[in-house]
Amino acid sequence: MAGKKTASSSPKIKIQYYRSSIGFNEQQKLVVRGLGFNKLNSTRDVADTPAIRGMIAKVPHLVRVLG
Repeated sequence: MAGKKTASSSPKIKIQYYRSSIGFNEQQKLVVRGLGFNKLNSTRDVADTPAIRGMIAKVPHLVRVLG
C-alpha cells in the first residue's frame, strides 16, 4: 500500500441531490446514480476530482454543491 493515495487524503466536497431526475434523459439519471445518490434530498461527501466535477457539471439542475 505504500505510495498509493487514498480517497481520504484528497479534498472532499459535499453535494446534495435536491431535484428529481424524472422527466430527464437516461444519461442524466445514470450520472446521478454514478454520483452515489439513491434518494432525493440525500447528501454525499465525495472526492473533489476533475471527474466528479465533470459529472456535477452535467447535472447542475439536479444537484447542489454545499461545500
